[in-house]
Amino acid sequence: MTTSTHAVRVHQTGGPEVLRWEKVELPAPAAGEVRLRHTAVGLNFLDTYHRSGLYPVALPAVLGSEAAGVVEALGEGVTTVREGDRVAYASAPIGAYAEARNVPAAFLVKLPDFIDAATAAAAMLKGMTAQYLCRRTYPVQKGDHILVHAAAGGVGLILCQWAKALGATVIGTVGSEEKAKLAYAHGCDHVLFYRTEDVALRVREITGGARVPVVYDSVGKDTFLTSLDCLRPRGLMVTFGNSSGPVGPVDPRLLATKGSLFLTRPALHDYVRERAELEATAKDLFDVIASKAVQIRVAQTYPLRDAERAHRDLEGRKTTGSTILLP
Repeated sequence: MTTSTHAVRVHQTGGPEVLRWEKVELPAPAAGEVRLRHTAVGLNFLDTYHRSGLYPVALPAVLGSEAAGVVEALGEGVTTVREGDRVAYASAPIGAYAEARNVPAAFLVKLPDFIDAATAAAAMLKGMTAQYLCRRTYPVQKGDHILVHAAAGGVGLILCQWAKALGATVIGTVGSEEKAKLAYAHGCDHVLFYRTEDVALRVREITGGARVPVVYDSVGKDTFLTSLDCLRPRGLMVTFGNSSGPVGPVDPRLLATKGSLFLTRPALHDYVRERAELEATAKDLFDVIASKAVQIRVAQTYPLRDAERAHRDLEGRKTTGSTILLP
C-alpha cells in the first residue's frame, strides 16, 4: 500500500534552482527495509556535489545522506529495529530530503535517549567522518600538532574538538573573524586565515620548523598544494572534500619532492562497510557527545521545502557548524 509524502527532488543537475519540492508516492517497505518518518535531515556539502553532477547520481533523485526519524513500518525479515524506534543513518543510499522514505534497516542506528533528533541529524555523517579521520585514517596521538582546514565547518568543529580531547595541538584555518572565534571555542589552539596568511609559513613557525604529521583538508583546490607544504617528511595528506572545487591531476613525483608524503582520499562508506564497524563508529561518536568532549553545534535550521535557500547559503559560505532541514 502506498503512502503520499513530499520530497525535494532533482530532475537535472545544476545550481540550487534545480531543487524541487514535490509530492511523491511511497510504496510499502520491501523485505529488509523500514519506512522511516523523518524528524530532522542533515545538510552537507556532499549534497551539493550530487546536485551539481560533480558526483553523478541517477536522475530523478532525492538528495540527502543523513537524517533522524521514527520507524513507522517494517518490511519482511526486519528484526534489528521495531516500530516506534528512534533511529538515524548517514551511510544509506541518498534520499534523506523527504518527509518519509523507505531505507534498508542495515544502515540504521538506534539513538540513545540523550541524543535528540536535531543533534543526530547534525552529527551522524559529520561526526562519523570525524571519527574515522582522527581515529583510523590517522590515529591522532597526544602531543601531535595537526592542521584542520575549514575548522568552523560542520566536520571541522567536531574534528577539532575530538582531536583536542585526544591531546593534540590543533591548528585550524578559517575564512573570517567570526569563524575564527568559533574555531577557538571548539578546540583550536591556533587559527589561521587561509585566504590572507601564508599558512605553510605559519605552520612552520608554530611547530618550530617541524611541520605537522597530518593535514585534514575538505576545501580542495584552493588549499591542496599549501597543505602539502605543511607536512613533515612522510606526513599524511587527507583530502576529504571539495568545497572550493575538485583538486586537479597530481603527479605522484610531487609527493616525493615534498618529503615522501602519503596521500589519501577517504570516504565514510568504506569505514562502515560491516555492521560491526557502523555500530562501533556510531558508539564512539555517541560516547564523546555524552562525555561533552564534543559538542554538536546546530547553527542553522531551514524548513525542508526551503532546501534551495539552504544550498545557496552553504555554497555562499554563509553557514557555520551544522545545518539541519526540518520536514
